[in-house]
Amino acid sequence: MKIPGAATILRAVINPLKNKYLRARPLGVAGAALAALLACGGKPKDLTPEPTAPLPTAGLAAQQVGVLPLTLLAADDSLHWEKTLGQRRAALAKADSVVGALLVARAPEVSWLLPDELRRAARRAPGIAPDPDQMGTAILLRGGKLEVVPDPLRSELRTLAAIAGSGGGRYALIPAGLIYRRTVVPPAGAPFATAELTVVMVDVRTGRIGFRTVARGEGDDPWTALTRAVKRLTPGLP
Repeated sequence: MKIPGAATILRAVINPLKNKYLRARPLGVAGAALAALLACGGKPKDLTPEPTAPLPTAGLAAQQVGVLPLTLLAADDSLHWEKTLGQRRAALAKADSVVGALLVARAPEVSWLLPDELRRAARRAPGIAPDPDQMGTAILLRGGKLEVVPDPLRSELRTLAAIAGSGGGRYALIPAGLIYRRTVVPPAGAPFATAELTVVMVDVRTGRIGFRTVARGEGDDPWTALTRAVKRLTPGLP
């Protein structure tokens, strides 16, 4: 089924990507670079990360958008969050819940198909639909220069969208990875951890990546930091 205005929506998503959102710094480099700059008398302000790009929800209004479950979650050992995040499945489910609840509450103009809905759809088509929790979406965390999702993930996204979307949903929002890092030198009284949630929007018919950003939020616990990160994807609200 052809969606009216799909080309216009995708252009609205793709243009900002070409301009600046693919120019992301490799994960894990910031800490080492900061130490080198400080040792040389440099100023850490040069390492200011790219600002979080807001989700292009206006162009997706009334469209079905599948939200894939998170499959990669990691935290700096120095945070000592083993008890909170040590049970991987429970931690991933909690993160999915936080992301899904905030998307529905803060961007109701989009018809979000949340991870549990995608799982139910996949169970209705065993042997055909991929398991959403076993798809290789984490490859997009490291694929900052990718313009098209590689196979087999590309074909899996297309199949899952066809089975789950009764209205012919064309787009998928993929949380590619959630990384918690200790703040290097937090000001007095400031949160000591930062959540970095990498989010990618994909046209499931073509596999084209139309949007990519890293949402950051600070907190003294994982869920406060993640909540603040997701809120930055939908600015202008409390």
